Amino acid sequence: MASLCGVRFTGPLAPFSEGFAAELARLGFTPLSVRGQLGCIAHLSRWLAEEGLGVNALSAATVQAFLSTRRALGYTAYLTPKALRPLLDYLQGLGAIPWEDPAQPLGLGEELLARFRDYLLVERGLGDRVVRGYVDAVRPFIAGCVDADGVTVKALDSGDVTAFLVAESRRLTPKTLQRVASALRGLLRYWHLEGLTARALDQAVPKVANRRAALPRPLEPAQVEALLSSCDQATVAGLRDYAMLTVLARMGLRAGEVAGLRLEDIAWREGELVVRGKGARRDRLPLPADVGDAIAGYLCRGRPATALGRSVFIRIKAPHRGLTAAGVTQAVAAAARRAGLGTVYAHRLRHSAATRMLARGALLVEIGQVLRHQRVATTAIYLKVDTDALRALARPWPGSVS
Repeated sequence: MASLCGVRFTGPLAPFSEGFAAELARLGFTPLSVRGQLGCIAHLSRWLAEEGLGVNALSAATVQAFLSTRRALGYTAYLTPKALRPLLDYLQGLGAIPWEDPAQPLGLGEELLARFRDYLLVERGLGDRVVRGYVDAVRPFIAGCVDADGVTVKALDSGDVTAFLVAESRRLTPKTLQRVASALRGLLRYWHLEGLTARALDQAVPKVANRRAALPRPLEPAQVEALLSSCDQATVAGLRDYAMLTVLARMGLRAGEVAGLRLEDIAWREGELVVRGKGARRDRLPLPADVGDAIAGYLCRGRPATALGRSVFIRIKAPHRGLTAAGVTQAVAAAARRAGLGTVYAHRLRHSAATRMLARGALLVEIGQVLRHQRVATTAIYLKVDTDALRALARPWPGSVS
């Protein structure tokens, strides 16, 4: 019987306990989290021994059976397949179990999503972020297409397609609904090519109108300063968030572009930053001194030594992987709440950067180059918020004093 961190191990997982504890520490888990993980794994090891199973028996069905037993015994923590993910990754890395995902068995719906994902990545050549958006958008539709037994796709017609989009319109904004409609057309074209539908139903997806005035809503300079000041740079989280907010506010990057920054994208000697934008674009932009200082401060004093991968901005909680676009947006929203600004998301800082450049006399083409717009018309929307410039263009009302 082995004992580690006060947790006793018996059963087939005991020989792996010490190495697994070291791996958790390497990934940045706190001592308390390590102890919690080890307690769950010790329970799994005992359960495997009682069932007469070895390590190689860890499969989707085995994991689900163990978690059902754990819930029935009244445990209140580590009750989902996600709780076992660190152990399964570790065992797979050692070759003790095959490279599959025993924690997440694939039903037909997930299998269809995986096949659609592969089609978008391989056949269409789309980027990872775009593919994730498409897959997430059609996930509810696919769930409704699988029959009650979960073994085949129900017979579909144009009415099913329209009904789904109408239902989604009750909870989504027009802009989001447009993205769902685009993803749905792609899925239905693919299904027709695969023979899952008797005829092409992509034409049944209605066009989504979005006639709302989409004026940018920039923040005032004082509000941007309040956002930055809300970050406590005496903490790791504050250093990271201050650096991200500075990049967003000064350079006008999108949340996904900030999340996608890698260490090799920063050319310190040249004073440039490589931005991985939409459609696999790579753009080199000048790195402002204050932005460089903020990033350097985080890299030197905040970025965890246990970070996995080459992402610049890392999650605070272990495992210390790269931050996602959603994580960047959540950091902006949290800073806005601290600053008393209400609801503010990352894209408003992009608008703020653009309107600041316009107010300082930058040409529209120059702003478009910084924001990496493909069309001048996209940048031209910022002219609508420059009321002082527009006022000079207004013609006097007939009969009034000009």
